[in-house]
Amino acid sequence: MPLSTDLTDALIALIPEDGSRISNSGIKAALEQEVGEPLNDAQVEEAKTLVVAMGAAEKARGPGGGLKAPGLEPPPRAATPGRSRRNGNGSSAQGRQASEAAAPASPPPDPGDPSRGFTGWVAPPERDLGKAAMEKSLWEAADQFRANSGLKAQEYSGPILGLIFLRFADARFMPQWQALKAAGGSERRGSREEDPNAYQSEGLLYLPPGSRYQELLDLPEGADIGARLNEAMGLIEQHNSKLAGVLPRSYNLFTPQLLAELLKRISEIPTSLEFDAFGRIYEYFLVAFARSEGQKGGEYFTPPSLVVLITEVVEPFAGRLLDPASGSGGMYVQSARFVKAHRGNPAGDLAIYGVEKTDETGRLCRMNLAVHGLEGRIFHGGDTNSYYVDPHDAVGAFDYVMANPPFNVNAVDMQKLSAVTGPGRRFPFGTPSVDNANYLWIQLFYSSLNEKGRSGFVMANSASDARGSEQAIRQKLIEAKAVDVMVAVGPNMFYTVTLPCTLWFFDRGKVGTARENTVLFLDARHLYRQIDRAHRDWSESQIGFLANIVRLYRGEMVDVTLGGEEAQRWIEAYFGSESGDPPAYRDIAGLCKAATLEEIEAQGWSLNPGRYVGVAAGEDLSDEDFKEQLEKLQEELEGLNVQARELEATIAANVAGILEV
Repeated sequence: MPLSTDLTDALIALIPEDGSRISNSGIKAALEQEVGEPLNDAQVEEAKTLVVAMGAAEKARGPGGGLKAPGLEPPPRAATPGRSRRNGNGSSAQGRQASEAAAPASPPPDPGDPSRGFTGWVAPPERDLGKAAMEKSLWEAADQFRANSGLKAQEYSGPILGLIFLRFADARFMPQWQALKAAGGSERRGSREEDPNAYQSEGLLYLPPGSRYQELLDLPEGADIGARLNEAMGLIEQHNSKLAGVLPRSYNLFTPQLLAELLKRISEIPTSLEFDAFGRIYEYFLVAFARSEGQKGGEYFTPPSLVVLITEVVEPFAGRLLDPASGSGGMYVQSARFVKAHRGNPAGDLAIYGVEKTDETGRLCRMNLAVHGLEGRIFHGGDTNSYYVDPHDAVGAFDYVMANPPFNVNAVDMQKLSAVTGPGRRFPFGTPSVDNANYLWIQLFYSSLNEKGRSGFVMANSASDARGSEQAIRQKLIEAKAVDVMVAVGPNMFYTVTLPCTLWFFDRGKVGTARENTVLFLDARHLYRQIDRAHRDWSESQIGFLANIVRLYRGEMVDVTLGGEEAQRWIEAYFGSESGDPPAYRDIAGLCKAATLEEIEAQGWSLNPGRYVGVAAGEDLSDEDFKEQLEKLQEELEGLNVQARELEATIAANVAGILEV
């Protein structure tokens, strides 16, 4: 993990909770003690800048500068009884102790004035330092694989995730094993603690002897731990057919000492955690590996906040769910969380289907499903490419389609698609003439839906305004009245690229409703929470706010299962009424606009939210807004130039005719 991240975590823990400050010299001394090496001033300043940008501290005034908790006044100098004792590095011992339980809290921002439009919402950071410390400890152990093995991230990520998976499976297996062993057996039927069906019927994995975590943890010094782990993974697959070919078998690449240390660290994950907490630790590692692998990591991992918003808008309560670009399976996992949050049974209510081109990533996906107690039909590896193959007979077959496909893929063999192009087929509106697959993916998401189906997916910004054959396909999609919601997402939401993106949502069931001739445009570029200097996400309240704007637009009830009171407060501020009536949708400058198909046609069938939403009163245009407006003016200028040339030719012809006469 980058040193700047370590310093940021350490610095947050140093901020006194009582409003007093820690001086610049105290900060440097404490951080050097934390990392065990000298630091230069630039490193310390970078950590301070990050902490302030995250809202976890603010600059202190007075001699020596330093930082203090945001929004708190320092205690009076004379008031010593209630003031915490200071330690040698200038921090507050009481503040440090409190910080171990919760991060310094910034007051939630107040909604703006709806009459002026929407001016933005930057949420304060939310950090569980106890959980962060555990994750950091696990990652430091995992990072020893990189430091001491010489392997690339994609080579050591699978084995590490395999051990986290094993720890999780064991935490669920052992209570059932102990209960069955205590129950004993009957004369007719023996003891069932080693009967795989006694576990699998309860949605658990059966772990045969030789694959249980404590057995592996207790291996004696000098044992070939790599061979034993490979054997354990094979035994698990042998007794649980849904994991066949999924679990890693490359532990022989690592020294016994490294494996023993990692087994010990992972054993520190408390088995008392809720089962989904294991899943979140697994996802933490997916995030960390995505960062460390750079561009390749982004191919299998979608930032959680984007996935959560897609799920909240699509609302997959029950039915058949498809992701034709499955990655590590985040769409499935979040859909299961959505069902569970609404008191459903994910394993029974959702039927999961997927396609993943990369075999390694497909195995990650299936392991992720198993970690969360889910099963699915995931085709992966070999020639499994969603453009050319359709293993699920997807046309018109799914209630929900959610995906984050690779952007701007080229070199697709369009000739191979001719047999599945045309009405009622996979590519109903034709293939683009340009060498770009964006509108192949978009049509796959549309054609896979049944007549009431909904889809949500991530797409490159360029697709919203693409011209030529892509514009013609987009026009047909809009005229089919399936495009429901478009969301503009700001930069720095991904771990591997800084570019902004757009979320698209289809709803084939909106035909015949009051909104069949409109599309909702949302500009979410000015909502974010700063994670660190280079990365942003959305808080649960922000996601709940955005999702409920969509619900109001659809005529649905507000649902703040996600987002709670703060999301409700923002909804009431922008969409409530003074008469006390329930909130109702209305256009808000800078935030949302329900545009008619006529308005969209007038914009050249553009689906770029910036063209419709506008900006709040008195707000300056951002660089992106200016670019959009400049592009719009450029289009108008090109159109006028064409008309001028046509008029010039007509005039010239008329003059020539007159002169001939």
